[in-house]
Amino acid sequence: MKYFWIILVAVVLLLSGVLYYRYYFVFGEGVKSGVLNYAVKKGNVFKTYEGKLIQQGFGANPRTGSLTSYEFEFSIVDEEIFKTLEVNNGKTFDLHYKEYHGVLPWRGNTVYVVDRIVHMK
Repeated sequence: MKYFWIILVAVVLLLSGVLYYRYYFVFGEGVKSGVLNYAVKKGNVFKTYEGKLIQQGFGANPRTGSLTSYEFEFSIVDEEIFKTLEVNNGKTFDLHYKEYHGVLPWRGNTVYVVDRIVHMK
């Protein structure tokens, strides 16, 4: 019986560590800049705030000089941040984000979670 409890505690600790690493450990963080394409509140069970930035840059072939756009889809954790983004659609933003390994349904639909607005133009 003693070994059962030791194994049970070890399994619980291992699963707790895996769950923490997968869903709560911040894998990366940084700032993305671009023009806000949209900010919406959506979801079937958990209503989450989602958004998309359009980032402009030069394409893979620098000789042509063509501009390409990259999309940065993200989730928003704070309702105040969402409201600011919602009323300033089409403006240029610098958004600070955190990247996780996994998605939690109540946190959003993406692994990128915006936690603050650094700058808005």
